[in-house]
Amino acid sequence: MSTYQELLSLGRDRAAAGQLPYAGALTPEEANSVLRLNPDARLVDVRTNAERDWVGKVIIPEQQHLSVQWSLYPGASPNPDFLEQLGTNADKNTPILFLCRSGVRSRHAAKLATEAGYAHCFDILEGFEGDRDTDGHRKTVNGWCKAGLPWIGA
Repeated sequence: MSTYQELLSLGRDRAAAGQLPYAGALTPEEANSVLRLNPDARLVDVRTNAERDWVGKVIIPEQQHLSVQWSLYPGASPNPDFLEQLGTNADKNTPILFLCRSGVRSRHAAKLATEAGYAHCFDILEGFEGDRDTDGHRKTVNGWCKAGLPWIGA
């Protein structure tokens, strides 16, 4: 089992290798371990409320789980209050792990939060549901669900 610092180092190494504009990128398994090892770390689920309600939610301690929509449902318009809502729930020195469906919105959220002065922003690679399989279904290729990490369906 890796230590907390080793896990963050892995994520930072990925950021350096990929020239990412935020602190790092973690696999779902690594992110889950970071959350278990550091009760101050926060997972920010940037999916819409509808996605969480209809698809499922990560199961982690409540004080570590934040829901801040990147875009609003319906219509997928940008959430104009994203940074304000993040700021009421997370300190700028807190490790923040961003999660979305497949890893796209979470990258944008990590970048924006970093630009706003949050020092330890990490993208959770693959997202909650992961990539689509050849039949167009998610949760079968990769992602938090496919990894068998704690979650509850709708």
